[in-house]
Amino acid sequence: MTEHDVTSIVRVGVYGAAGYAGMDLVEILIQHPQVELVFGTSSTYAGQPIPGTNLTYVPASEVDMQGLDAVFLALPHKASAPVAAEALKHGVKVIDLSADLRLNTPESYERWYNTPHPNPELLPVPYGLPEINRDQLRGIDLVAAPGCYPTTTILGLYPILKAFAVEPGTPVIVDAKSGVSGAGREPKPNTHFVEVYGNFSPYNPGRAHRHVGEIEQELLKLNDDIGTLIFTPHLLPVDRGLMASIYVTLKEDFSSNQAQALYEEVYGEEPLVHVLPAKQQATLRHVVRTNTCAISLTPVTERYLHITSVTDNLRKGASGQAVQCFNLMFGLPETLAL
Repeated sequence: MTEHDVTSIVRVGVYGAAGYAGMDLVEILIQHPQVELVFGTSSTYAGQPIPGTNLTYVPASEVDMQGLDAVFLALPHKASAPVAAEALKHGVKVIDLSADLRLNTPESYERWYNTPHPNPELLPVPYGLPEINRDQLRGIDLVAAPGCYPTTTILGLYPILKAFAVEPGTPVIVDAKSGVSGAGREPKPNTHFVEVYGNFSPYNPGRAHRHVGEIEQELLKLNDDIGTLIFTPHLLPVDRGLMASIYVTLKEDFSSNQAQALYEEVYGEEPLVHVLPAKQQATLRHVVRTNTCAISLTPVTERYLHITSVTDNLRKGASGQAVQCFNLMFGLPETLAL
């Protein structure tokens, strides 16, 4: 299928289709006019119906990649890269939602994930954030879809870093909160309803969270003059949605009051990023069950800016963004089915 052949049906499979991101992927793909969903894998739910389809979940070991055009990998880290390598051997395009291909070097991956990279020959891979890397994603065979925290954070910072308006050497502070679905479908003691309901807790604060490496890598590509990234995620007692409250110190020649016009200019033509009017605040309700990012800006003083960036962690933070990348890879309208 060529980039200009937008009438062909693309045959796709979803690995990890029974996880939260995988289920959202299926929900989007079965409504995509150019897609035929061929299979969805799950070991746990093998033989059970895939909601909204006539298919049943199959074990990954039973998948035949012959005749496929693309696979989405909603798999855990370490499990994803070997499947990506095998798919590429069969001429199948790969959209990877795991962390396996997001970091540019095997050394960086081992540092943040405490294990050697399973397929270092695949690195580096284009980073699938279309608003920033769109031209790198058209027609390619392999893409690393960003995590939900990095997507929300990077989109919130992109215009101000692109304009080199942040005071060099000053910290970028990200206070982030995610719904419980961000922890995945597999039950964990700290994500049970009775643990989460009525509670609100930080985890892996400071610079301990695995996504710090990914966020920092991409921010430094935009502006290598920034100071330390201080990133603290929190677990929100909601099912989905992610908010990043971001604080930056601005250069003396850039007033915080200029930020609104800057963001509106940078994102003015972006279909899936909405900059809210001045004095409005972005909330989870702006984005839940949509494929968009909403951003609001609050001047604190002339030198300090507060940015709020929100996404649905399973949509723009995972499955929706993966389909956005898929559309670019196959020369389809970028927001098709989104």
